Amino acid sequence: MNRVLAVGIVVALAGGICVADEPPKKREKPKYEFPEKYDSNGIGKVYLGREIAQVMGYGGIGWLERKERIKEEDPAALIKALDLKEGMVVADVGAGSGYHTFMMAPLVGAKGKVIASDIQQEMLDAVIKKAKEKKVTNVETVKGTETDPKLPAGKVDLILLVDVYHEFAHPFEMTEKMVESLKPGGRVVFVEFRAEDDKVLIKAVHKMTERQVLKEMLPFTEMEHTKTVGTLPWQHVVIFTKKEPKK
Repeated sequence: MNRVLAVGIVVALAGGICVADEPPKKREKPKYEFPEKYDSNGIGKVYLGREIAQVMGYGGIGWLERKERIKEEDPAALIKALDLKEGMVVADVGAGSGYHTFMMAPLVGAKGKVIASDIQQEMLDAVIKKAKEKKVTNVETVKGTETDPKLPAGKVDLILLVDVYHEFAHPFEMTEKMVESLKPGGRVVFVEFRAEDDKVLIKAVHKMTERQVLKEMLPFTEMEHTKTVGTLPWQHVVIFTKKEPKK
């Protein structure tokens, strides 16, 4: 054996550290469960103790654009909490009709971009139509799948998930892809109706506790819970930041 290599192995073992070229451990994926009885508003699939909700179809677009949303959700306060800067690349995953997309677009400016990702082409068509009507040029639409939002790897500064993560049929796979798309220091923002609060008049499977969000992010060790905003009327805003790589 080469003397230098042999010495290197001995030093590594003595110090209790891994050899430099050892492959990283594979992320462990929690199992999905399929109970015999489930909520009629769910899809019959459970992830880490949480029943996954049905996706709101294009027919519900009127609810997304309802006037009461301003009072119930205070979207302006949400956008302010995101602390967006000019030039950022932001993804609105599960963008729906683009309600939040068009609130973010002027804040990132012409040098920035908002990617509206959705699995329903009808929703994306609504975003495209609205962009033309408003003459907004920094909004891009992307059709995702149930396992991949189709975001550019390592290019995104912030991912916004408003009332949508609980509807992901494959939350682990979707989160894995979202994390891959973030730059170091990039953020993923979960906005979910508070399941802790009985006064939030939303169906049970369409709500999540902060504790559940934290639980579902545990496999993603490169992400750090950095803040929870609890000042919105019905929702909490749970923010995770991608750690800088170790030097």
